[in-house]
Amino acid sequence: MKKPSFLERLTGTVDTDAYDDVLSDEHEFGSDDQDEVAVNHYDEESEWHGDTDHDDEPQEGELPVDMYHTGDAIVIRALVAGVSPDDLDISITRDMVVIKGVREEYQESTDDDYYHRELFWGSFSRTLLLPEEVLIDEAEAQEKHGLLEIKLPKVDKDRSTRLEVKSKSPK
Repeated sequence: MKKPSFLERLTGTVDTDAYDDVLSDEHEFGSDDQDEVAVNHYDEESEWHGDTDHDDEPQEGELPVDMYHTGDAIVIRALVAGVSPDDLDISITRDMVVIKGVREEYQESTDDDYYHRELFWGSFSRTLLLPEEVLIDEAEAQEKHGLLEIKLPKVDKDRSTRLEVKSKSPK
């Protein structure tokens, strides 16, 4: 029996009686099948991790954040427990914020002694595109009890000022 293509199965243009023969009680798998099962060429010890070119590099985690706005500022909050404020790197432009840091692991036990390992250790980062322009010179960041809070004052687009025109005419 020739294995139908995905398109043939999807459109129903394949003879379904052949499937009935395969599914019947008398059919012995492998007896008249033309296609052999592909042999798995992977080691039992190896695991699939996607792109294998970077196996030696530690993975960087993505920092989960909350971002909301008040009337005059955009506020970003992130849990950074276990990270010293000196180890946080925050870069701000008028429309983007990048937060980077490293959470160092203090391993008191061997890997075999753990029942669960769910905490993230290592470097992390997060890039956030801001929905509005902010005043980068007036931005503030503070950490308290493992909660990082960044306040970014919004650019007031409705603000206007009167500009005086100066004359440079000779006297």
